[in-house]
Amino acid sequence: MAQENIILEHEKGIATIYINRPEKLNALNKVTIQELHETLQLIDENPDVRVIIITGSGEKAFVAGADIAEFADFSAEEGAQLAAKGQYLLFDYIEKMKTPVIAAINGFALGGGLELAMACHFRIASEKAKMGLPETSLGVIPGYGGTQRLSQIIGKGRAMEMILTAGMIDADTAKIYGLVNHVVPQEDLFSAYMTIATRIMKNSPVAISKAIEAVNANYISGVNGFDVEIKNFGDCFATDDFKEGTTAFLEKRKAEFKGK
Repeated sequence: MAQENIILEHEKGIATIYINRPEKLNALNKVTIQELHETLQLIDENPDVRVIIITGSGEKAFVAGADIAEFADFSAEEGAQLAAKGQYLLFDYIEKMKTPVIAAINGFALGGGLELAMACHFRIASEKAKMGLPETSLGVIPGYGGTQRLSQIIGKGRAMEMILTAGMIDADTAKIYGLVNHVVPQEDLFSAYMTIATRIMKNSPVAISKAIEAVNANYISGVNGFDVEIKNFGDCFATDDFKEGTTAFLEKRKAEFKGK
């Protein structure tokens, strides 16, 4: 599958997606969002892919925002459609994926770039990373889930400050806020996310997908997350992974789980 703005590498169960628009600091446009959706759909269905990494090409930017030139002349209706389609194709899609997705923030993650990182299941940043939602400085608000996910992750007060000031924070501040899990030197970013991905791969892919669904349920209006947890906990008992995991434990050996 030829892609214009995406580079995909797959090695030992880990798929790494590089957003590759260096001349635009990897900014998201319609083509890139569509390509990301198609790539993620393909590898989420691949039983050999156990963990997905999303990062940016180069060291300057993860994704420096949306491509403003594409929507500068949009009407209110067109703007709403842009946000709805983007959330459906990419941001909500990532959040609900059964394969864990890690954002490796290697530089600027601004606007749509930070929204993309927040849609991932968790985030690792290089110490050079800068993050922010600068949309209000352009006369608009975050439209790819930023107002919702940022407040869920770091709390209402801090989210309000970041959005209303349109300011950037550095990686250490992002870690204090809980926006990223780890901050590492730029040269160690690859080894850091590979180490974590390898740890994830030791566990049951079926249980991981059930856990992702249960955690997400807490943030869905009208859904009782405890009920989802109970159901998913029970569902695990009927899986080959449960049989393998418990048998391996009792036999004092490492479990060998099959693909998802």
